[in-house]
Amino acid sequence: MPLHLEVITPEQRVYEDDVDMVIAPGSEGYLGILPHHAPLLTALGPGEFRVKKGGVEETLAVFGGFMDVRGDRVVVLTDAAEPAEEIDAERARQARERAEETLAQAATLSAADEARARAALQRALVRIRVSERRRRRPT
Repeated sequence: MPLHLEVITPEQRVYEDDVDMVIAPGSEGYLGILPHHAPLLTALGPGEFRVKKGGVEETLAVFGGFMDVRGDRVVVLTDAAEPAEEIDAERARQARERAEETLAQAATLSAADEARARAALQRALVRIRVSERRRRRPT
């Protein structure tokens, strides 16, 4: 029996399908979910969210949130999720450079500005990693 997976943001349902396995960026490290997994509610960190179905792997970039596993149903609630094929790698690299330039001036930044720059850098790095994984994967 497959897992029924839903990935939901405040704006839309980003992904919904029956899948074989989910690999999620938990707040304490990556975790794998197979059918018949024990019930689980966990916080997600930013990272690669991988979905395996029929020998094919799809990757999404997720940026925190929660994952609820009950029976053979997995629901992910996240602020943002982007399928790998929708990520603009060049734009992510530019965002990384802007965030790094801002952080280079950390001594002059307010705590809030520094936190925003660190969050922007983390989002850019996740997008770049997911985009690169997609490019390396055979088509």
